[in-house]
Amino acid sequence: MAPAATAAASADPSKEGLARILVTGCAMLATLMQALDATIANVALPYMQGTLSATSDQITWVLTSYIVAAAIMTAPVGWLTQRFGRKSVFVVSLVGFTGASMLCGIAQSLNQMVVFRLVQGVFGAALVPLSQATMLDLYPHEKRGQSMAVWGMGVMLGPILGPTLGGWLTDAFDWRWVFFVNLPFGMLATAGLVLLLSDSEKDHKLRFDWFGFAMLSLGIGALQMMLDRGEQKDWFSSTEILVETVLAGLGFYLFVIHMFTAQKPFLTPAIFRDRNFVAGLVIMFAVGAVLLSVSALLAPYLQHLGGYPVATAGLLLAPRGFGTMFAMMVAGRLIGRVDPRLLMLTGLILITFSLWDMTDWTPDIPTSELIANSLLQGAGLGLVFTPLTVVAFATLPPKLRAEGTALFSLSRNIGSAIGISVTSFLLTRNTQIMHADLAAYVTPFNRMLQSGGAFTFWNAAAPPALAALNGEITRQASIIAYANDFKFMMLITLPTALLLLFMRKPPPHPPGDEAVVEVME
Repeated sequence: MAPAATAAASADPSKEGLARILVTGCAMLATLMQALDATIANVALPYMQGTLSATSDQITWVLTSYIVAAAIMTAPVGWLTQRFGRKSVFVVSLVGFTGASMLCGIAQSLNQMVVFRLVQGVFGAALVPLSQATMLDLYPHEKRGQSMAVWGMGVMLGPILGPTLGGWLTDAFDWRWVFFVNLPFGMLATAGLVLLLSDSEKDHKLRFDWFGFAMLSLGIGALQMMLDRGEQKDWFSSTEILVETVLAGLGFYLFVIHMFTAQKPFLTPAIFRDRNFVAGLVIMFAVGAVLLSVSALLAPYLQHLGGYPVATAGLLLAPRGFGTMFAMMVAGRLIGRVDPRLLMLTGLILITFSLWDMTDWTPDIPTSELIANSLLQGAGLGLVFTPLTVVAFATLPPKLRAEGTALFSLSRNIGSAIGISVTSFLLTRNTQIMHADLAAYVTPFNRMLQSGGAFTFWNAAAPPALAALNGEITRQASIIAYANDFKFMMLITLPTALLLLFMRKPPPHPPGDEAVVEVME
């Protein structure tokens, strides 16, 4: 076996090309499985709650356990790859993820489900970074834009289409099929990688930095718990949230100090000297926040305020995925001809404009305008994601790619977690504030409530009418709170365009940047 870049001249190019395409398909399946499972179980939670006899507070652990485990285990992917080889880690992760999915599907109690979701998160953490690293190394520089466009579709479309697919499986079959659906795809991807992908070099002398990993795990785990439970516990008025905040800060502080002082730290400090990569991490953080936060906000907005059925609301979220897919393919073809930083700037402008347009939404927005906005926002995400991946890794040494892809996934995941928690908190808080402000106008001296239709429907002297009036005030307060959330995300997206000034244009042919992953002949 030999690397693809140095394959023997006698190798059949058509066979090598077919093997490369099949490995690409397997990597895409792995990416799509992990990305889908981040959101596909959300809509099935009420059904799981009844089957597993769990309370509303307890059932959220089905999501939290997976998120925390995946976030913690994303960081050591680079070390595991160097120590045991990319193929070995990839195959074990796929087998473990698929097996854990089956266990989740047959779980009979909440405790079993939480444990199995933890296991699923542990094995699933490596799938996205390893598939990205494989795609980066599988293709030479001139084809990297198109390969990242194909890979990016799995990452971006998974969270967008997850609720739609999960809702359909739960409605047509049972909530357990949300997990069983992984079996055929997991088996297919595993078989392809075992047969076609050759392993990378292994460093059996590499030692694991247990202290660095423990401190990073403490920081990530405590941060995730704080974000997930903050709204339920009224944030910093709760002792639990205060403790988790202190532990998160302490864990990250000790990890950073240890990383720059230890002889062989858990993460290589040299990776943070590449300004393209560091700027890419920050932009990816913002993209992750917007990607999942908008999905998390729009689903209840359309159902509770717009009055759309669950199936219709899911279909109305789909155009964003189509816009993303189309833009990624276009960006993949333009990267070699246009400065990728201009593509990213265009994408950020489209995202900002779509979020600005959403600040004026009301529940009776025309369906055509909603679909057009979703397509525009999806196109913006696609134009950012593909060029960002290419630019961020263009100047990073190939030996640091596995570590870099793990950090990229970690940045996106933390951005998503923080984005969802902050927007949910702001939505609840602003709804309460606006409700109080609007209710201040409901007095006996308000002439609008003394006669006409308003008096008929909202007569404060009649308890049913007063309840209806309170419901309408809550509805109007929610509309304003959603608009403020959209404005908040717009203010997150716009400043990231300044980071493009710090990113260098990728060189046409970076040294040592040939395809380095080998495929079986």
